[in-house]
Amino acid sequence: MEQIQNIYKVVSNEKLCPQFWRLCFDAPDLVKEVQPGQFVHIRTSKTLEPFFRRPFSVYRAHRYVEIFYEPVGPGTHLLANKQKGDTLDVLGPLGTPFIMPPDGTKQVVMIAGGIGIAPMLILSDILKKKKLELTLLYGGRTRGHVYPMKEFKDSGVKVHIATDDGSVGIKGRVSGLFDKVKFNATDTFIYTCGPNPMMKAVQDFAIKNRIKGQAASEEIMACGLGACLGCSIETKQGYKTVCHDGPAFNIEDIIFH
Repeated sequence: MEQIQNIYKVVSNEKLCPQFWRLCFDAPDLVKEVQPGQFVHIRTSKTLEPFFRRPFSVYRAHRYVEIFYEPVGPGTHLLANKQKGDTLDVLGPLGTPFIMPPDGTKQVVMIAGGIGIAPMLILSDILKKKKLELTLLYGGRTRGHVYPMKEFKDSGVKVHIATDDGSVGIKGRVSGLFDKVKFNATDTFIYTCGPNPMMKAVQDFAIKNRIKGQAASEEIMACGLGACLGCSIETKQGYKTVCHDGPAFNIEDIIFH
């Protein structure tokens, strides 16, 4: 798969809810290449501070490339200041994408926590063409971490929400939503992304119920190309880099600590 580094213009940069933003940039060459689960590496400043690029899962790739992010550090706060017409130095698409559900799959359940929802919309855009039953189980800390999710609903995705404080949906962790779905080992496939404790709970549930799936791991990255080994995680096959071997791994392979 071709990797592209180019300068692209920002089309829009909007706050979707108190915590999360969506930025769109005009990158027709990237739109043709990117697959669900992959990410782009963005230089957020034209100076050397911050020095490293920042990785962002691709949220959607229709006319424009869209990323979904939370301003929490210097790099993402700089990104939140970008306006229409500003330029971004972008490298991508990077990483190993999600595999598609195996033949015989009838139901796909996407399970996300917080910013882990980022790769799920582009995934649902692909899966809806396969006429599968799609469900999203989403967990956030508070109402400020939950946005309307209109795009998911417009794609026919059934959305269930849990928040730690009960301000939206049920009160508790996303695992409290498992009973909203009739999981079946023969025709259900899971995709998950979010904090490691959440994904560990999903992994335990999937293994117990013999359900196959994939997990997109989140780690701090430097090079984004698999060279520095800074984003290595432990798997049943040994240590793997999230930026190159992942972000998408078979759900049973990751060893969560």
